[in-house]
Amino acid sequence: MSVWARHKIFETNSIILIIGVLIVIAIGGLVEIVPLFYLKSTIEKVEGVRPYTPLELAGRNIYVREGCYNCHSQMIRPLRDEVERYGHYSLAAESMYDRPFQWGSKRTGPDLARVGNKYSDDWHRDHLANPRAVVPGSIMPSYPWLATTELDADHVSEDMKVQAHLGVPYTPEMIDKAGSDIRIQATTDAPNADDLVKRYPGAQVRNFGGNPQKVTEADALIAYLQMLGTQVDFKLYDNKANVR
Repeated sequence: MSVWARHKIFETNSIILIIGVLIVIAIGGLVEIVPLFYLKSTIEKVEGVRPYTPLELAGRNIYVREGCYNCHSQMIRPLRDEVERYGHYSLAAESMYDRPFQWGSKRTGPDLARVGNKYSDDWHRDHLANPRAVVPGSIMPSYPWLATTELDADHVSEDMKVQAHLGVPYTPEMIDKAGSDIRIQATTDAPNADDLVKRYPGAQVRNFGGNPQKVTEADALIAYLQMLGTQVDFKLYDNKANVR
């Protein structure tokens, strides 16, 4: 039987063709899906990535609450123009503790995956209070109340408990000290800062919001923004030589 004759069976009988297509899709799907059931994680672990501090977690919740993700993605694709503008392309491990993750392609404003320590705390405070003061053409709305609204930290420990159930490696000590860790991280020259940094390596400790009298929502949001993209040493991932 010629090749044409064998193919003619499928090409002249739509029912057999549909069954054949379904069989091929099923086999391909099983080959891709079944191995995932035997993997503990599909995310490659990267040195330096840690859970959010309580202050950063509170800031992330504010970021989501205010809808910042509607205009700012946190995903740098492995394309030359993106890497040259924003920095090293995003690694899956950087978002392993994000629920929901902030990846996406919608950008009314710039991508924020590498915004950490790119600007000063003063710049961020001015930008939140009046974006046009530092970026004249910005269409971003103002968020002046963040600098005056005291952070409601009562639910942060509960949030951490939920995150722990979802797989984030928060220890009972981290959860118990959430309230004090928030105050410590938002205080310049805090006496217990070393203990905080031991629990959260690389955590930045200072008064982010500019109001030493209280911990504000601006403290939390700026602490979160200043952390983005700072956990991984990207010298270990020399991407530019591979991007064409």
